[in-house]
Amino acid sequence: MTELASVNGPIEASADARLAAIVDSSFDAIISKDLNSVITSWNGAAQRMFGYTAEEAVGQSVLMLIPDHLRDEEADIIGRVRKGELVASYETVRRRKDGGSIAVSLTISPIRNGSGEIIGASKIARDITATKESERRIRLLLREVNHRVKNQFAVILSMVRETSKRSTDPREFEALVRSRIMALSRSHDLLVNSEWAGASLFDLIQEHLKPFGHEEQVSLSGPLLTLQPNAVQNLGMAFHELGTNSSKYGALAGDTGRIEVTWLIATGAAGNREIHLVWDETSPARADERQDEGTRKGFGTVVLQRVSPQSLNGSAVLERHPGHLRWSLTAPLESIIVAQIGAEMPAADRDPSFSP
Repeated sequence: MTELASVNGPIEASADARLAAIVDSSFDAIISKDLNSVITSWNGAAQRMFGYTAEEAVGQSVLMLIPDHLRDEEADIIGRVRKGELVASYETVRRRKDGGSIAVSLTISPIRNGSGEIIGASKIARDITATKESERRIRLLLREVNHRVKNQFAVILSMVRETSKRSTDPREFEALVRSRIMALSRSHDLLVNSEWAGASLFDLIQEHLKPFGHEEQVSLSGPLLTLQPNAVQNLGMAFHELGTNSSKYGALAGDTGRIEVTWLIATGAAGNREIHLVWDETSPARADERQDEGTRKGFGTVVLQRVSPQSLNGSAVLERHPGHLRWSLTAPLESIIVAQIGAEMPAADRDPSFSP
């Protein structure tokens, strides 16, 4: 028996060393405390998570980690540990040395002595701040998507109603509604890609003009702006109508026309900052221009003159002359952007080649 005991000594010491190494190298904070809630051990992860060194923490009450409004948690935990009850893992908030809060998932287990008596508890704390932030962002995104989907339904219903008023051919009606819904989906895709944070004005114009081709006939110029979701949707509708009109009657119907889209930030008469956006389109004048003009005064005109500017608390002017169309929009900057104005576009971006 003596020989066996002499062998077990080094084995037990080795096992203790391995256990200590595992605890010390763990990414989770592992803390032990006695039944009076006094900290008795503190690993490296606990220092990284809470900011206290082992020298600062050991011997102190674990209450130093618990926000005042949650201190009843500790009394409940210790009471259940004393009774030998298991404490299921739960999520809560703890306080760091710098006073900041941290979301954690806690697992509590009783510590027993050699006689099986409960003498304390071990606590494993896992930082779930990133997880909680992801959950918060998902909830926010779902609320935003729900709001936007309802708004899209309203827009689509209005679009169907207005298009039906101006179309007597069922096939033409179907084609127009389909193209306008697809335009809404292009704006929607830009917003989804940014988690509904907005979209670049440059990207928005580019996306809505891609289907019409003739990229070399289009130039864009203006400061880098990130548009609010509402502006993305309503300006997207405007650019789709302008592009559709151009592909049928204007610059994009042939190889000799030109479209210049420019925007700048200016100070309005009331001293507020405004965006001035201009679509300037030139194309060879056609003999049947007057007849086409009458046809073109449809849903697109309603979008350009009323829907888009009013949704942005602004105003717009649509001018048509033989071989020339100009749409100018003025709106408060706060109704358009979600970010600070960036630097001027590089020269290479002013006359882009749109590639699908």
